Amino acid sequence: MNDAIVFADAPVLLVGGAHGDNRHLSRLLDEVETVVAADSGADWLAAVGRMPDALIGDLDSVSETTRAALAEDRVHHIAEQDSTDFDKAVRSINAPLILGVGFLGGRVDHLMAALTVLARYPDRAIVLVGDKDVVAHLPPSIDLPLEPGTRVSLYPLCAVEGTSTGLHWPIDGLLMSPDARVGTSNRAEGAVRIRMHSAGMLIILPVSQRAALQRALLGADGLWPAP
Repeated sequence: MNDAIVFADAPVLLVGGAHGDNRHLSRLLDEVETVVAADSGADWLAAVGRMPDALIGDLDSVSETTRAALAEDRVHHIAEQDSTDFDKAVRSINAPLILGVGFLGGRVDHLMAALTVLARYPDRAIVLVGDKDVVAHLPPSIDLPLEPGTRVSLYPLCAVEGTSTGLHWPIDGLLMSPDARVGTSNRAEGAVRIRMHSAGMLIILPVSQRAALQRALLGADGLWPAP
């Protein structure tokens, strides 16, 4: 994270331009001190009365009104076009956890690009928050205190294997990949433990399990090495 712009010792909220439920955004704003906008995410923040502590991106989507309302030292223009604004913001934040909202709704190509960023930074703890779901890249091991019946979907972005306890359909001995076997619509029988042999697996949970997922990521034994 040598390119970091924002430094924090607590979770940081990163807001994107795919606006969602204002109630989710308001809850997240109540929980964090540091708020970063990825390009037009600043307009969503402005609409609910909270200006970002930093605006990061190529700035081709944020309104002139919102940009002009920010002090120049809060605006960080990264002009290159080889990465998304989400990618630019993630690599610019040094924090124990990033909560990303405004990246799971809207256009499907933007959603897929955001999931690619999760796979690109396996060494970072990132939770994407949508109106119905939360998504994260699984660390080498995770323990989740889930209630029986909780939906647990696993989606591989490459060929991966792992083991599990507490899932109705265990993943032990399965080679999972996006063009073959995936693990959507599994469910918890109770507390879930997942161990992955390599990076590349996403977990998708109901948004009601956001706090549990955050705590599990922060309490994990370690993340994957940086690529």
